[in-house]
Amino acid sequence: MVGPSLGREAINQGLYSSLAGVVIIMIFMALYYGRAGIVADVALLFNIFLILGVLAQFGTALTLPGIAGLILVMGTSVDANVLIFERIREELDHGLSLPDAINKGYSRAFSAIFDSNVTTMLIAVILGFFGTGPVQSFAITLGIGVLTSFLSAVFVSRLIIEWMVKGNENHPMTFSTSISRHLFKNLNFDIVGKRKLAYTFSTVFIVIGFALMAYQGGPNLGVDFKGGRAYVVDFNKTMVASDVADKIRPVFEGAGLEVKQYGSPDRLRITTGYLAEDESAVADNKVVSALNKGLQAYSADAPVIKSTSKVGATIADDIKRTSVLSLGLTLLGIFVYVLFRFEKWQYSMAAVVALFHDALLVIAAFPIARLFGLNYEMDQIFVAALLTVIGFSMNDTVVIYDRIREYLRENPKLTFAQVVNPALNSTFSRTMITFTTVFLVVFVMYVFGGETLRSFSFAMIIGIIFGTYSSLFIATPIILDTYGKKEERERRAAGEDVTSVTGDAPKLSQANV
Repeated sequence: MVGPSLGREAINQGLYSSLAGVVIIMIFMALYYGRAGIVADVALLFNIFLILGVLAQFGTALTLPGIAGLILVMGTSVDANVLIFERIREELDHGLSLPDAINKGYSRAFSAIFDSNVTTMLIAVILGFFGTGPVQSFAITLGIGVLTSFLSAVFVSRLIIEWMVKGNENHPMTFSTSISRHLFKNLNFDIVGKRKLAYTFSTVFIVIGFALMAYQGGPNLGVDFKGGRAYVVDFNKTMVASDVADKIRPVFEGAGLEVKQYGSPDRLRITTGYLAEDESAVADNKVVSALNKGLQAYSADAPVIKSTSKVGATIADDIKRTSVLSLGLTLLGIFVYVLFRFEKWQYSMAAVVALFHDALLVIAAFPIARLFGLNYEMDQIFVAALLTVIGFSMNDTVVIYDRIREYLRENPKLTFAQVVNPALNSTFSRTMITFTTVFLVVFVMYVFGGETLRSFSFAMIIGIIFGTYSSLFIATPIILDTYGKKEERERRAAGEDVTSVTGDAPKLSQANV
């Protein structure tokens, strides 16, 4: 498990920085949605306490992958409220009374919330059943969180809001503030018109990243994946493991490094992947010399190497295989569910391609960062970060798919090509708000979470940015290129009037304006 191998200190850093991020999210929601944002904050706190209570009830330790799952849960919980509030704002703009707008907003947002939660739960169930170690820890927290998030967003927040406005149509309940009232109004970006530029950018980024990885001698794997040497070092006082790691990291030339307390506060176990492939006595001496050089900064604390040993990779081959299997089954499950819900294989194919795209972009970002001196390792928590990105990206994509389906059902004379840009623009505010809230959490973790979490939080930042980007510029445009264009040609051949996809947005039914 990741928790014990990285130590309680790293877990506490991840938990505290995540909680700091939650506080920032709560402030953001209140500033953006006013009183409704405060209700969302109450629902979010209820959700977090409920998750932690369930984990405690079952005696489940909160590991770093578990914290990754918790971050995704916070994102989906806030996202559900954002979907609902954006719908309510639309209905208020259509002239409905406050109680009617609330009722219709919750009803119209339900399908998107349901689909996004089902796909996320599907990820949790498959990873929990077939995964092991960090993958399973991530899946357990995510699965519990999906259920509690659905409860808190759909029922708890609605109960509070309806209680507040009951019997008073002029209740000062607000779903916007002076800051947000006119943001993202009447957007008409030609998003799919930029899809070829996006395809080119993604391809170039991935090719450069993997080319750099090959030039650098392969991925910068952590000790978890390739093993190394472990040293038990005694000091004459209590030492902070993360501070020692920061001091000695440069002497190992960017190789994998783990430092944790070992038995007592004045004893550390230092494990490094430096020269792990070379098992000769010369390499042994070189690694010890490098360690002694790094420990010179603590000469006043009398560091003494008490023992040394060779360590194998903690992620065994069978764990690697089950992780790959669970990921493959997850993508297959997503493909089948999206096909069932949206009735066209192009939707499923585009979603899976976009998820692969996101994972490749995150992996490619690591060698590119290494080129600029940022030597982040790919270790167990990197795997958790990738899984979190996949869940976040899938949630975003399904929400957009749901709006496209709604537009097509209520405007049967229009083609996919005609509604795709309006659908992307109408969900743009929700996309950016959800991106902002999750980004705030991982950015705080990156800045304040300590060096141990730097790899994880860097992967999360890159993944959230590219996951949002792919939902807009990759997933939906792929459907346009594989299905939408064909449908448009067929209707033109039948003599129907079809507006160009890059032209002005067509007039949709009033329910969706």
